[in-house]
Amino acid sequence: MPTNPDAFGAAILARADELAAISERPGMIARSFLTPQHRAAGEKILGWMRAAGMEAGFDALGNVVGRYAGADPSAPWILTGSHMDTVVDAGRYDGLFGILTAIACVEALHAKGERLRHGIEVIAFGDEEGVRFGVSMMGSKALAGRFDAATLQQRDANGVSLREALREFGCDPGAIASLARDPAKVAVYVESHIEQGPVLLDEALPVGVVTAIAGTTRVRVAVDGEAGHAGTVPMGRRRDALAAASEMVLALEAHCAASGGTLVGTVGKLAIPGEGAINVIPGRVEFAVDLRSGEDARRLEALAAIEARFRRIAEARRTRLAWEPFLHLDAAPCDPAEQARLAQCIARQGVAVRHLPSGAGHDAMQFHGVAPLAMLFVRCGNGGVSHNPAETMTAEDADLATRVLLDYLRAWK
Repeated sequence: MPTNPDAFGAAILARADELAAISERPGMIARSFLTPQHRAAGEKILGWMRAAGMEAGFDALGNVVGRYAGADPSAPWILTGSHMDTVVDAGRYDGLFGILTAIACVEALHAKGERLRHGIEVIAFGDEEGVRFGVSMMGSKALAGRFDAATLQQRDANGVSLREALREFGCDPGAIASLARDPAKVAVYVESHIEQGPVLLDEALPVGVVTAIAGTTRVRVAVDGEAGHAGTVPMGRRRDALAAASEMVLALEAHCAASGGTLVGTVGKLAIPGEGAINVIPGRVEFAVDLRSGEDARRLEALAAIEARFRRIAEARRTRLAWEPFLHLDAAPCDPAEQARLAQCIARQGVAVRHLPSGAGHDAMQFHGVAPLAMLFVRCGNGGVSHNPAETMTAEDADLATRVLLDYLRAWK
C-alpha cells in the first residue's frame, strides 16, 4: 500500500489524463468503439495491466481483459472493471475510473507478492455508450452471455457493419458467444464508478453503496392535432399539438416529482416535423419519454398511469396520441450481502455509509442473474455533472475509493 495518502488517487488521475488525450476529435474527448483511438487506449490499458502482474489481451469483441490468478485454482473469479468508450465531448472519469481503480488494486497486491484466494479479472469493456452502432453495453452483454448475434448487422453512420468493423479491428465475430462467463466460475461482479449525480456531493461524502441500477422504459410519443394559421384560428377552435404535448411533459414531471424519489422521468427530445413556423399552429409534435426507477413494479405502474394521463390530455384537447414503447431494461438490484460487505469496507475508512440507487445504466446491470452484483459510487465535483468536460474527481476521493475496493477484494475469503 502506498504510504502517501493520495498516492493511488494521483496516479489514477494522471492515467485518466493520458487516456483523455486519445480522442477522435480535437479539443474534446470522443472515443468510440473499434476505432484507432479504441485500439490506442486499449494498448495503453494493456500495458498497465501487464505491469500490474496480469495476463492481458484484447478479446473477440475488442474488450481488454486482464487476469490476476488466485491462490486457489478452484475458486470462482472476482470480476471488476467498466467501459473505456465515451460519449462525444465526454468527461474523463466516466467508465475509465472503474478500470483504473481496479488496475491500481491489483498493482498493490502484486507489489507485495500477495495472491487472494479468488482470481481477479479486470475488464475494460470496449462499448458501453453505444455511440457508433446505436447498441449499448455490447461488451458486457457478451461476457454475461446476452449478446444478440443480430447486432452484427448494425451499421454505423458510414455504412460499416459491426461484423466488418470487428474483422478490421482484428477481432473474431464468430467467437463472441464463447466469451460468456460461466456463472459457476464467477464469485461477484463489482464495479466502481463516479456517481454522475449530486447526492454524495451534497451530503459531503466521498463514496456510497449502490442499492440498485434503475430499470428504464423509453417511449416514442406523437401528438396529432390540426395545423392552422396563427392569426385566423380562434383560440377555442384550435387543436394545437404543441400545447397538448407541453401539458403532457408537465404531467410527466408532476407524476415523477410526487413519487418520493422513486421515479425520474425526462423528455429529452421534442420536435415539430419540418421545424414548424412562427405563424403556424403546430399540427404534429413528436417527443420521447425516458422513465426510470430502481423498482420495476413501480416503473411499470407509473408507465401505465402516465399513458392514461396523456390520453386524457389528448382527448380534452381534441388531438390524437400515438404511444410506442421501444426500450425496456429491467432494474438490477445489488446483492444485499455485497452491499453489506462494501458498507463495512467504507466504515473501516472512517466514512459514514450512504446507500443510494443509480439512475444511470452501467455494465454491471448485464451481470444481474449471472453473479451477485456490487457497485461503489464515488463523488463527482461540479454539481455532479457527468458526460461533460466539466466532470471532475479529486485525487483524495479516487484514493479512498481505491482503498475501499482493495479492502473489499481482500474481504473475499
